[in-house]
This record gives sequence, C-alpha cells and structure tokens, in this order.
Amino acid sequence: MVKLLIFGPTGSMGKLISKLALDDKDIDVVAACDVQKIGEELANIVGMNDPNKIKITDIKNLKETISDTNPDVAVDFTVAAATEKNCMICAENGIRCVIGTTALSQEFLDKFEMEIKKNHAPAVISPNMATGVNVLFKMASVLTSYLSDWDIEIIETHHHRKVDAPSGTALKIGQIISETIESEFEKIVKFGRQRGPSKRLVGAKQEIGVHSIRGGDIVGDHIILYAGPGERIEVKHQAHSRICFADGSIVAIKFIATAKEDKIYTTREVLGF
Repeated sequence: MVKLLIFGPTGSMGKLISKLALDDKDIDVVAACDVQKIGEELANIVGMNDPNKIKITDIKNLKETISDTNPDVAVDFTVAAATEKNCMICAENGIRCVIGTTALSQEFLDKFEMEIKKNHAPAVISPNMATGVNVLFKMASVLTSYLSDWDIEIIETHHHRKVDAPSGTALKIGQIISETIESEFEKIVKFGRQRGPSKRLVGAKQEIGVHSIRGGDIVGDHIILYAGPGERIEVKHQAHSRICFADGSIVAIKFIATAKEDKIYTTREVLGF
C-alpha cells in the first residue's frame, strides 16, 4: 500500500482527495497537515469512517509528522507559497510528491528538481490532472500543427475565489501551442485587451491571446479558439465537478509511488499519452 500524507485536507480539493484516498484499498492515509482544525479527526471532517483515526497535525510540525509517520507520497493542492515550502521539505526527506498547485515559481521548480535527483524522490506536477484536460492538451498540439497561420485565443473561466489568473491550465495550453509552432510563449502572449486601439497581430506565431473570467462557483472552463479566414474551430473543456481533478490525483499518487526516473512527471506521462 502507498503511505500517503495529505496537505490541506480541509480545503475543497483536500476534502475530495481525502475521501477518495480513505476509500482506496491501495492507499493508507498516514498523515494530514493543515493550518486549521488541528487535532480533529480527518474522517469526521470529510464525513467518513477511518479505523486509523488519523488526526490533523499542524503544518508547523511537518518534519515531526514525517518522522512519526514515514509517508511514501505527499499530495498538495493548496497555494503556491505553502506548496513551495512544504513539498521542498518532503523532497529533502525522500518523499515523492503529487502537486496540483498552480503559480509555482521557476526558482522553486529548479531547486525542487535538484532535490528530486539528489534524494531519488520523483514528483508529478500538473496544473490540471483531469483526464479530459490532458486530452485537450494533446488536441491543442495536433490542431496547432495544422493551423499555425490562424489566430489562436485561449479563454478560461473560474469561480470568484480563484487567486491566480490566468489559470495554470490556460498557461499550459499556451506553452504547448508555442512549442508546436516553435515560438517563445512569453514573447508572443497577450493577456487580455484594454479599451482603445489594440489591433491584434495576425497569426499565432505573432500573438496568442489569453483571457480570464472570474465569477460565481464555476469549477473551470477552457476554450481554445482557432480563427481563420471565413471559418473557426473552438475546442472546449468544462469541469462539472472537482471530482475529475481528485480522481486524477489518485491515479498520479499510485503512479509516482513506483516511478523509476528521478524527475518531474506530467499528467500526460501518468496517463500514457
């Protein structure tokens, strides 16, 4: 069985992952760390039975928790500042990580990869672990290879509580499109458009538009618009529930527990695309 440490079990994603992990015969939840509800039983928070009666420990005592429970894998869908600190500690202690947190800094990723190789603790990092989104990533690459002369725009919509914008998924789509047309994403991306004269540069090789919408409780929509002369193609993924992300995280947890290469894997690799 995979001995699992869960970060942020009181959050929206943390609760879903905790429920699935507690109910999975191949996973043994040995610890859960958070900044709130310290000392409460994880099972009570997620509304399940847990014979092990795992209690939430203070994230400030992470090193002690790791020493006491010896987890194989840690899963983190919290916020960038917390993930960068806590998952680094995990890697330093040889614990493999599954990270769904977005807006991670390049400085962290570089240092994290060094610790992965040093301590033989591979990780999965993905802005979106839903199967359908990762199919969308593949479709973006294929369609762009045929439509690189068309205008390409990315529109993402999320709930009003989402902190980062654009979404990590939208940025990943943009990066995939840029790699396909052999361009540098950061040089050609246009984040939104302001009022006034703002003529679009024609063709994806010159400009890729990325637009963010925030409102209500929308789980996550992503549209890739390919606009050519006299016609257009729109490819859309909608997440109806966060369960698609949680399901993907469970698959990633089982995958990384036995992964052989000391590197950062993507969900596309986990799914075998």
